Amino acid sequence: MVTKLSILFLFVISLSVKGAEKFPLLVQGHAHNDYYHKRPLEDALECFFCSIEVDVFLKDGKFLVGHDRVELREDRTLERLYLDPLKKRVLDGKGYVYEEKKRITLFIDIKSDGREAYAELRKLLKDYNNIVSGLVDGVWKERAVDIVVSGNRAKEMIANDSTRRVGIDGRISDFGSNQSNHLMPIISDRWSSHFNWRGEGTFSDKEKTKLKGMIQRAHKEGRRIRFWATPDKKSVWRELEDAGVDLINTDDLKGLSDFIRTYNKK
Repeated sequence: MVTKLSILFLFVISLSVKGAEKFPLLVQGHAHNDYYHKRPLEDALECFFCSIEVDVFLKDGKFLVGHDRVELREDRTLERLYLDPLKKRVLDGKGYVYEEKKRITLFIDIKSDGREAYAELRKLLKDYNNIVSGLVDGVWKERAVDIVVSGNRAKEMIANDSTRRVGIDGRISDFGSNQSNHLMPIISDRWSSHFNWRGEGTFSDKEKTKLKGMIQRAHKEGRRIRFWATPDKKSVWRELEDAGVDLINTDDLKGLSDFIRTYNKK
């Protein structure tokens, strides 16, 4: 009887282990306006996203999270919602956010004055020096989290900072820039500024060729590429995935996660 129970127990355990198969990281997933989700940061990490975007305003020396000033609350700070949880997760996880040794990107979209915000941000990030990538004696040292400044970017100020811990979110107009890849690691732009297709009907060959040309240009320069304000539709995700867009912008975390995992199995 004991032997039968032991065998049954081992059988159940083996099924549990098989059922606990880990999902691969969603390296293309970019959580747009992540703070609107029920659990900022946590919902994106639960879906294994590797890129997360947060909008901030500098107010009275604090970075408050929100898309518009009317949304700001004193308890919703950049540190509390993002930097502190990421730091804890990295330190608890032996140097990385996920078990897999893969860096993630945190886009900080500055909505207030760019120069004032960066002056404060560079001071703030000193407290997270052990988890964010940055310059050390003129050499870029990679750590668990890459910070990319978007929105109101104090580009010259950031570029001249010898101890910076951030990169700059580039634009299509920055193609051909002589900026280093760690200073400008990605090219981002509004989808509708370059394409007419919104996910209905056929994505024209002309626009497909244009998209692939942009991707090839970015990759040739050693940068990633993403587009914001893309429709959250499977038809759009499919074209972006097929073309090789590095980060797919979404407000629908689970929808994109399920789509990519299913699509990649085909």
